[in-house]
Amino acid sequence: MGCYSARLFGRRRTVHQVLGGGFIADVILWRRRDVAIGLLTGTLAAWVLFRFSGYTLLSLLSNVLLLLFSILFVWAKCAEILNRPPPPIPELYLPREIAYEAVVFLHSKVNAILSGSYDIALGKNSKLFHRVAVCLTLISVVGNHTDFLTFACSGLVVLLTIPVLYEKHGGTIDRLVILALIKLHMYELVYEECFRRAKEWIVEELKES
Repeated sequence: MGCYSARLFGRRRTVHQVLGGGFIADVILWRRRDVAIGLLTGTLAAWVLFRFSGYTLLSLLSNVLLLLFSILFVWAKCAEILNRPPPPIPELYLPREIAYEAVVFLHSKVNAILSGSYDIALGKNSKLFHRVAVCLTLISVVGNHTDFLTFACSGLVVLLTIPVLYEKHGGTIDRLVILALIKLHMYELVYEECFRRAKEWIVEELKES
């Protein structure tokens, strides 16, 4: 297998640990099934709504908030006049633990992206460059045939399906991907050899001229 181990990229951690091992990882891997189902259902409902209603995200959000705040405001004022209890609204706050986990997860991923971008910009990682080039090309092709909303919804659906499938069938997927990476590495070697020969030929032609 060369530089590849039995697990993809020599990975020693579980999928849950790779994803941060906290609340976000639990949701992505469906260990918080209620939250994952809610996200998936909400995403599909939002896609259908925006796709067929003609609303934009900003206009719909503004109208919904305006209607909600108007109802609550009138309710509270009427309750005050009639000496009734106010609307039963629970106190809304974001727990510090969830916010911290989200920040740590985002921090690690952004740093990994910045580090990879730095290596690519300095020509230190040709394999990463080819992978990024393929991914950006695929995104460009997909972007030409779909809109941002569909792309974002599809991305969330993929995020909630691919990791959990990989956790269950990681061994088989690792073997298939490793074989694909070996073939890609062979193509890279051929490409580098062709590039080296073309460079030598150009240099020789320049010398002769």
